[in-house]
Amino acid sequence: MDIIGFIGAAAIFGLSALGSGIGAGIAGQAAIGAWKRNYTQNKPPSFLLVVFAGAPLTQTIYGFIVMTAMKATLASGSGNSLFMLAIGILSGASIGYSAVAQGQCSAASCDAFGETNKGFAQDLIVVGLCETVAIFTMAFTLAVIG
Repeated sequence: MDIIGFIGAAAIFGLSALGSGIGAGIAGQAAIGAWKRNYTQNKPPSFLLVVFAGAPLTQTIYGFIVMTAMKATLASGSGNSLFMLAIGILSGASIGYSAVAQGQCSAASCDAFGETNKGFAQDLIVVGLCETVAIFTMAFTLAVIG
């Protein structure tokens, strides 16, 4: 077993989790800011903002799923190590950036919904569009390495 391929497997998980952390941090800050604004205006804060704050975390799961498949392929001896390294880095970056973009859209959603208490479904759809990039990346990566 060549270690280079396993670095690719680690990269997809690490980059996905990195993006999730950044995205959740961005969205979480916006949720806290919206709650603060609600408190200062004597308005009830919406717990629904937790949905937006936590949305980017799913990309970590997608990275883990692909990492597990890559490790199995490499352990069976059927995967090219350099290819696995490249796909791990590129797919990890794609999934990770999807989480960052999702965090940014979630932050805007926290601001809008926190102020108006309207538009939750529309906001969630846009946040879901960012998620779709990660799902597509996961599915296509699994198809390529399978």
